[in-house]
Amino acid sequence: SLQPTYGKNTFDLNTKFPLNNKDSISFEMLKFYISNIELYNNETKVWKAENSFHLVNYENSSSLEIVYDLPLDLDYNRLKFDIGIDSTTNVSGAMGGDLDPTKGMYWTWQSGYINLKLEGTSTICKTRHNEFQFHLGGYQTPYNNLQTVFIEGISLPVIEVNLDIKKLISQINIAGQHHIMSPGQEANDFSEKIINSLSIKK
Repeated sequence: SLQPTYGKNTFDLNTKFPLNNKDSISFEMLKFYISNIELYNNETKVWKAENSFHLVNYENSSSLEIVYDLPLDLDYNRLKFDIGIDSTTNVSGAMGGDLDPTKGMYWTWQSGYINLKLEGTSTICKTRHNEFQFHLGGYQTPYNNLQTVFIEGISLPVIEVNLDIKKLISQINIAGQHHIMSPGQEANDFSEKIINSLSIKK
């Protein structure tokens, strides 16, 4: 289960959140890929999801729940997954299901898949309509910004992962950096901050 929040507030699209004492921010789109889901018992991999490519789209609440039938006797304490699409899948070309280009998360065969889209408006952005757009992706060296996440201490069959959008946004200067639309160092730097914004509800 993936539950975005804005700090201690429930996250929702098209809702104004305070950014500081005078500025506000609202989000119109939040979409990202979860892939390569695996479970570990300490250092030993005990389970791997087959063809695990999931597009989490906050406009579609059912996409926030990723469900698998696990063996009843499976013993695990670590969860691993990627945020984004790995290079092997990228060079295979656009595919179907959640990887279908009609989902709006594919650039071209050269740039590959977009790992995360975050769009909205903020009074701090001196842009047309105060908009910001972050499309993070890229699979070719040195701008492969796939992020691999390990979450320790897993014991419950239902795992709730929280993505704090406030924490993510606070790690960049959104007044000066409000558009990332192609692979590059900016996209890599921002993508690395996603992991710092994740936590698990125990």
